[in-house]
Amino acid sequence: MSDTHVSSRSRSQSRQWLLGSAALIILALLLWWFWPAQPQGGVPAGPGGKRPSPFGDGGPVPVRVAPVSQADFAVELKALGTVTAYNTVNVRPRVDGQLVKLLFNDGQQVKAGDLLAVIDPRPFEIALQQAQGALAESQAQLRNAELDLQRYQGLFAQDSIAKQTLDTQQAQVNQLRGSLQSLQANVASAQLNLDFTQVRAPIAGRLGIRQADVGNLVNSSDATPLVVLTQTLPISVIFTLPELELPAVLEQLRDKHKLVVEAWDRSERNKLAEGELESLDNLIDTATGTVKLKARFANAEQSLFPNQFVNVRLRVKTLNNAVLMPAAALQYGANGTFAYVVDGEDKVQQTPVTIGTSNGEMTVVEQGLKVGERVVMEGTDRLRSGNKVEVVSNTPNAAATPKPTEPQQKPGSRP
Repeated sequence: MSDTHVSSRSRSQSRQWLLGSAALIILALLLWWFWPAQPQGGVPAGPGGKRPSPFGDGGPVPVRVAPVSQADFAVELKALGTVTAYNTVNVRPRVDGQLVKLLFNDGQQVKAGDLLAVIDPRPFEIALQQAQGALAESQAQLRNAELDLQRYQGLFAQDSIAKQTLDTQQAQVNQLRGSLQSLQANVASAQLNLDFTQVRAPIAGRLGIRQADVGNLVNSSDATPLVVLTQTLPISVIFTLPELELPAVLEQLRDKHKLVVEAWDRSERNKLAEGELESLDNLIDTATGTVKLKARFANAEQSLFPNQFVNVRLRVKTLNNAVLMPAAALQYGANGTFAYVVDGEDKVQQTPVTIGTSNGEMTVVEQGLKVGERVVMEGTDRLRSGNKVEVVSNTPNAAATPKPTEPQQKPGSRP
């Protein structure tokens, strides 16, 4: 008797628990249905301020729509790129000596040939004077030997000297002429070393931060340069594209078309510069399946900086008068892509569409839609073909904007 009584009592408690749970669920659904809901994202909660039923009640479904438009559409390929200087020069001294002057500021823009630094020129001036003195001495010896040669030639014509004496004098003149050429080279070398004491910019560009100070002893073999000079006018951007996108680019290059390249910041909100495609690599990287391309930018506003990462948009071509729909209105189903089209009676129809390229915001429609048709952008999760919809305006709801309150009158005051 005791076991039977406990079992029946357990079954009774289970039934009570199930009934209580069902009652709570029903109560929660009723509260959810009758509780007034505020509109979210501009879409009203439903007729009478109630939430739309999850099971569908046959009422109009609030949606946001956008028209199908027609305009020129730029077909762009996107990639990540690195800004690269056209030329980078490590400015080093060509001769050894003490640094006596630095004539530039860090980050300064310079022209080719501008004087950047001066190395103590005095040792090289002395070496030049020594070379010039040796050259003058050799020139005097040569002139004297040439005069003797002329005398010997006259005496030999008179048969006053032997042929051997004339030949010996001729050899001495030739020897002095060769020595003179060597000394002239020594003078030119000394003059060149003296010129190298003035360190000049080999190209136009922007200087970096100096790596040496006045008074330091510098050598041509130093691993650290005096300063690094980069050419930023113009400047280039190196980026890569998948090999599948390469044929579209090659087609335009074969037709001698100039392809526009845009450089955008990391957030892709600000366009930094616009240039053109200059060249592409001669092979595909088999490890990544990409090909490297190079774009040229005038960079007149100095908006691009060497080693800067940018987002690249390569404009392959422009589709004239293309039919465009918002990318958010495109839906995917078992039978392919489609869109919900709102007719004049505010009913939706599921319309298959054939799409082309897209830029993330707008999509090219090849078949299925006409210009001016309205497609659903928001609220598609509860739509079926033939549903009645309530088109919500894209402008903020005027009713949701709080109106200014009138000043309250004090008791006894006139209106």
